[in-house]
Amino acid sequence: MHTVVVGTSGVTASDVLAVARDGARIELSADAVAALAAAREIVDALAAKPDPVYGVSTGFGALATRHISTELRAQLQRNIVRSHAAGMGPRVEREVVRALMFLRLKTVCSGHTGVRPQVAQTMADVLNAGITPVVHEYGSLGCSGDLAPLSHCALTLMGEGDAEGPDGVVRPAGELLAEHGIEAVELREKEGLALLNGTDGMLGMLIMALADLDMLYKSADITAALSMEGLLGTDKVLAPELHAIRPHPGQAASAANMLAVLKDSQLTGHHQDDAPRVQDAYSVRCAPQVAGAGRDTMAHARLVAERELAAAVDNPVVLPDGRVESNGNFHGAPVAYVLDFLAIAAADLASIAERRTDRLLDKNRSHGLPPFLADDAGVDSGLMIAQYTQAALVSEMKRLAVPASADSIPSSAMQEDHVSMGWSAARKLRTAVDNLTRVVAVELYAATRAVELREGLTPAPASRAVIEAVRKAGVQGPGPDRFLAPDLAAADAFVRSGQLVAAAESVTGPLQ
Repeated sequence: MHTVVVGTSGVTASDVLAVARDGARIELSADAVAALAAAREIVDALAAKPDPVYGVSTGFGALATRHISTELRAQLQRNIVRSHAAGMGPRVEREVVRALMFLRLKTVCSGHTGVRPQVAQTMADVLNAGITPVVHEYGSLGCSGDLAPLSHCALTLMGEGDAEGPDGVVRPAGELLAEHGIEAVELREKEGLALLNGTDGMLGMLIMALADLDMLYKSADITAALSMEGLLGTDKVLAPELHAIRPHPGQAASAANMLAVLKDSQLTGHHQDDAPRVQDAYSVRCAPQVAGAGRDTMAHARLVAERELAAAVDNPVVLPDGRVESNGNFHGAPVAYVLDFLAIAAADLASIAERRTDRLLDKNRSHGLPPFLADDAGVDSGLMIAQYTQAALVSEMKRLAVPASADSIPSSAMQEDHVSMGWSAARKLRTAVDNLTRVVAVELYAATRAVELREGLTPAPASRAVIEAVRKAGVQGPGPDRFLAPDLAAADAFVRSGQLVAAAESVTGPLQ
C-alpha cells in the first residue's frame, strides 16, 4: 500500500487524494517529529508563566478575556472539543472526513501549532486503522476554521463520540481505539484549540472537486464533439489559429480536445452540401469558450489549493523566533471564493451541454434527426424525458451556483463577526459536481444515439471507440422506447468511472 510521509512543509494534492480515497498509510517524518517537539517546548514555557496567552491560558473566542488557572487547563482543552462537537444533520462522506483529518495533521506537523508529537502520531494511527469519525453536514461557518467538523474528529482522538470502523459499522470511538491498540489522548494546553482551527474540510473538498472536474471537463469536450457530429456541425471553429488570437489557455485546450476527437469524421460540415448554415448555434460553436473559461477557473482554484496546502493554519501560531501570536489566517475566504467560482463554472458547463441535448432532440433544429431521437415518433417518446431530467439537474446547479461566500452571519457574541461560509460552498460544490456528471451522461446518451442515426456517414474513429465502449457498458443504442432509467444510470457510471475519457483517449492519446 502507498505510504504518504508528512513533513514540515505541507503535502500535495495527490497525497490528499491517496489518503482520502485510496486509504494510503501515513508516516510522520523525523523532521516533523522534531518540529513538533520544539514548538511544544515553547508552549510549555509560556504555560508556566503568569502572563495570559490566548489558547494556552485563556478561554476562547468571546471568552478569551478569562485567565484559566493551571489546574483547569486540561479540562479547558477537553471542554472546547466537547462543546464544539455540535454538528447536526446527515453524516459527511468518509473521504471528506479522511481528507479533513489528514489536512489538520499536515498543519500540526508544520511545527507552528504547539501540539505534542504523540497527538500527531495518534491522528496518523487513527487514519491508518481506517477509523472515521462521525462528522455532520452542518456546524461550520468557515471561520476559525471548520470548527464543528474538526471537533468531531478531535473527539474521536479523545476516545469519545462515535466513529465508523474499517468494516463500515458505527460504534463508540473508545471501543474502536481500544480494538486497534490506540491510546486515547489527554489534551494539554493549546492542543484542543489547535485540532479545531483550520480550513481543512473546505480545502479537502476543493482538492477532490478539482480532481473530479479535471475528468469531467475532458468528458464534456468529448460529448460536445459527439453532439457536433450528431448535428452535422462544422469543426472549422476549432482551428488552433482562431483560438490563438484569443489566448485563453483553457479555451485552446478544449478546442484541441474536440478537434482530436473529431479527427477524420465524415459528419462534421456535411450540412454545407445540402442545407447551408453560415454558423452553428452558440451551444455548438462556443463550446470551447465556455468549457475553456471553466478550465481557467480551475487553474486559479488549483493555485489557491496549492498555497493552502503549503500553509500552517492555526490561531495562535508558534513562529520560528519563539513568539506565539494571534492571527486571522484561519479565515476561509481564499478557499471559499474559488469553491463558489467552480460551482458557477460547473453550472454553465452543464447549461451549455443541456442546450446541445435539446437541439439534438428538436426536429426543427437537428438537421434531419427524428423528433426526440425516437424510433417511431408519436408512438415512441424517445429521449424527451431524459432531457427533462437533464434540465432539472441544470436548474438545481444554477441554484447551487449562488455564492455561499457572499453571505456572512455573525457568531460568538460578535467576536467572529465576519465568516467565510467556505464549508457551505464546498458542500454545494460536491452536489454540483455530482449533478454535472449526470448532465454530461445525458448528453453522451443523446449524442451517441444521434451519431448512430446518421446512416451512411462515418463518425470519427474516436467517436466510434466511445460508442462501442458505452454500448459494451450496458447503454443501449437507438430503438423503440424502453425503461430509460437503467440506461441513464449506466451512462452516468460510464462517465463517473472515467471510461468515457479512456475510450476517447484510446484513439486520440492523452487529452488536455
